[in-house]
Amino acid sequence: MRWLIGCLINAVLFMALAGYFHESFQLTGFSSALQASILLSILNVLVRPLLILFTLPVTVLTLGLFLFVINAITLELTDYLMGDAFEISGFGMAFFFAILMSLVNLIIQKTLLQPTKKSKN
Repeated sequence: MRWLIGCLINAVLFMALAGYFHESFQLTGFSSALQASILLSILNVLVRPLLILFTLPVTVLTLGLFLFVINAITLELTDYLMGDAFEISGFGMAFFFAILMSLVNLIIQKTLLQPTKKSKN
């Protein structure tokens, strides 16, 4: 259930980014945003761990900041696999969207999806 909610949140985020950055990020509709979100989650499960493993020394040296580059690479892969239905203008925009998506997903996860912990007295 959490996976489906995450895919829906990313699809809505894709739509918002496409509306705000219409010259550098284009979608054909909500269905393509949902397909791109599902494809991105599959790539995050299959490809992202391999990329992290291959780039582990760089990731350690940059104190984890290289993970944003890996996220941008998975966004570029999604762009390539989706064809004309999902277009990002370049790697710089993919990097910017990776940072923005990480921040938005972190905020949503901490405020909406994570249950409140009760304190023990």
